[in-house]
Amino acid sequence: MGGFAMPTSTGGGAAGDVEFEGKITWYVVLCAIIAATGGLMFGYDIGISGGVTAMDDFLKKFFHVVYVRKHEVKESNYCKYDNQGLQLFTSSLYLAAIIASFFASKACTKYGRKRTMQTASLFFLTGVVLDCAAMNLPMLIIGRIFLGFGVGFANQAVPLFLSEIAPVRIRGALNILFQLQVTIGIFIANIVNYFTSNLHPWGWRLSLGLAGIPASILCLGSLLITETPTSLIERKKQDEGLQVLKKIRGTNNVNAEFQELVHASEIARQVKHPFRNLRNRNSRPQLIIGIMIQVFQQFTGINAIMFYAPVLFQTMGFRNDASLLSAVITGLVNVFSTIVSIVLVDRVGRRKLLLQAAVQMLIAQTIIGGILAAKLHDNNSLDRGLAIAVVVLVCVFVSGFAWSWGPLGWLIPSETFPLETRTAGYAFAVSSNMLFTFLIAQAFLSMLCHMKAGIFFFFAAWIVIMGLSAAFLLPETKGIPIDEMTERVWKKHPYWKRFVDDDGHELAEVEKGTQA
Repeated sequence: MGGFAMPTSTGGGAAGDVEFEGKITWYVVLCAIIAATGGLMFGYDIGISGGVTAMDDFLKKFFHVVYVRKHEVKESNYCKYDNQGLQLFTSSLYLAAIIASFFASKACTKYGRKRTMQTASLFFLTGVVLDCAAMNLPMLIIGRIFLGFGVGFANQAVPLFLSEIAPVRIRGALNILFQLQVTIGIFIANIVNYFTSNLHPWGWRLSLGLAGIPASILCLGSLLITETPTSLIERKKQDEGLQVLKKIRGTNNVNAEFQELVHASEIARQVKHPFRNLRNRNSRPQLIIGIMIQVFQQFTGINAIMFYAPVLFQTMGFRNDASLLSAVITGLVNVFSTIVSIVLVDRVGRRKLLLQAAVQMLIAQTIIGGILAAKLHDNNSLDRGLAIAVVVLVCVFVSGFAWSWGPLGWLIPSETFPLETRTAGYAFAVSSNMLFTFLIAQAFLSMLCHMKAGIFFFFAAWIVIMGLSAAFLLPETKGIPIDEMTERVWKKHPYWKRFVDDDGHELAEVEKGTQA
């Protein structure tokens, strides 16, 4: 396929700058869009969960105690939905994803990124069928576990795939397609919930069943895309890897990039135990940053808002339809703000976006907490004007997250690990994200009940910590080829350089010396 007449950016290693020639080809764009559909699956599930758990028909069938508390018991605004079983419906997916991410790491290395994405779609489709047809709570939870396997495999493979096929110049923008599709999935789910909430008594089944559409797109679309050159070369398919590299770059002059991939794969192949190698001092910077940014992504409080947006807005006094509509509005803001990130990430850089957004989210969270603490008590509703102000502030918060910690939480870990520990290191990053997503999903409604408005100050405090961490510990990775991060990023960072010695990139040599 043809490409735009736009060369990729230059990059170099210790030996000097090397220009990687190539165009942004239509085929790369097609591969990226199809692969990023894994994000659409993930996002749709995030959005659909909160809407379904606010539907009376769903509550009556699976969580009758919550239904009674919602309608018949004089309960605190903050405690109507405090139920461990209801939270388990949401959080069980992420518990399964934690386990799945480590198996997905092995699959990515042994069978490739493409096969791993195909497996993700099949797991997800199985979960959709079980949930859509669920007759009791165990069947519902088992379905959620299969969805979790799908999410774990997709979230491991897709960002790696996108980072490895992307030209250096637009690696950030192309990788953020994953997060863009997450936001589109959330937005679509909110619209679906808005309409299916009035389809009694089976609207919730339709909401859950439509999750099969993005999974089917990924399953069938993955038949059209290529494997990444990195994965092919890593699995000793060098000729095929060279041909794919020429195809996705739109030029035959790819020798410099090909030789760098071959060199990286030779080092990686000598490492027999990549998870063990992550314990080496040389691997500490990438591992800490990868895990840190994923954990901080969850402690912004974003998923608490996205999971439970309809429930949260009902807590503030909105009627069911109005709360779902408010969730649709925040979902739309989420989508457009992620597009802002695509435009800016390779121009402004990663750090500036993270730092600016930390300030924006801190202000929004603090004001929301202040309004709720002053005006929303156990058994009243917010005035209409204040309720609208809270929705606006939630949109301000979501927009800041969507052009920073949301997409960059996936981008940065996928581009900072050297090839020899890339899938293993990224597995730790993904599993950390899933672990803390699980914890927050399982605990949020109980925290809301006990902490009330204080929950927003809790997340605001974490935003201060993550902003300071980004300022002092996070290096800028804009425009650096992913296999040159050690030389050009970690060895030059004022703090992390002490962990990376002169042979830091040659982790295989460390392992060989240990075995000897």
